[in-house]
Amino acid sequence: MSPDQPRVLSGIQPTSDSFHLGNYLGALKQWVAMQDRYDAFYCIVDLHAITVDPPPPDQLRERSRSSVAQLLAAGLDPQRCSVFAQSHVPGHTQLSWVLECITGYGEAGRMTQFKDKSQRSGTDAITVGLFTYPVLMAADILIYQADAVPVGEDQRQHVELTRNLAQRFNSRYGPTFTVPEPFIPAQSAKIYDLQEPTAKMSKSLPDAGTLSLLDDPAVLARKIKRAVTDTETEVRYDPQRKPGISNLLVIMAAVTDRAVADVEADFSGAGYGAFKGAVADAVVAFAEPFGKRVADLLADPAEIDRVLAAGAARARAVADATVADVYAKVGFLPPATA
Repeated sequence: MSPDQPRVLSGIQPTSDSFHLGNYLGALKQWVAMQDRYDAFYCIVDLHAITVDPPPPDQLRERSRSSVAQLLAAGLDPQRCSVFAQSHVPGHTQLSWVLECITGYGEAGRMTQFKDKSQRSGTDAITVGLFTYPVLMAADILIYQADAVPVGEDQRQHVELTRNLAQRFNSRYGPTFTVPEPFIPAQSAKIYDLQEPTAKMSKSLPDAGTLSLLDDPAVLARKIKRAVTDTETEVRYDPQRKPGISNLLVIMAAVTDRAVADVEADFSGAGYGAFKGAVADAVVAFAEPFGKRVADLLADPAEIDRVLAAGAARARAVADATVADVYAKVGFLPPATA
């Protein structure tokens, strides 16, 4: 961790018991690679986790610790990056309020997640927290003066809002925030649901189509063997005509660090049964050691808490300086000293 490196910020919600393969390949693998090239801040965004259907308190605490264990098992090193809980840094919500006061109502209402969920459920069923979620996300980023934000394509709109708010504040109050760039890795594997192979693998879809990294090996194998394919028998990469088989080819290539074309060539003429069996074996071989590392880490919750405390201390040092600068520029009185 060097202050001379460009800074990166990203977060993940502790809203399920296990990350899934799409999380790892689409985000966590890139986080691990970035921790040597960036001054990296990675947080468990537990404040965001209560915007929709908040879990029971004990479950949220358990999932938050499990999320940290999974980040460490995936390869994040607290000596090379800062790992912390969003709720451990009060500056996130302090800055969010100021940013909310320069965000237009219509601007917030155009955010895709709010629009989609309010159209499905009606605005009376949607919380104000979900409405202002993108502004809190902007605060998460701007408070660390992040140069880059690794996100999926579906989060690009939120980064654009962040950039707009940073520029708006800077124009009104003078240079304050770094205007971040979205970092969308071009080569990250996009994994789709096993039962709905045209939909991105997601915690919000039924469990049968999601490869959770902490699933029992037998469960992982069964999900893959029951994956939706097509009525043909040829193992061929063709996302338009054969989305199910193409998804399995991408999964196999990703967990074995090979090219899709090489995997496709290996199974030419093999048939779906043999191919699915091989994919299942490869995924289990990838996930089983990961699960063992997570279990070992969770056996020592005090160490997880120490990692979070060290990460939060470093995060607060940066965040508090940003909040102090913002508050001074807005015109808030500094707190009096006794």
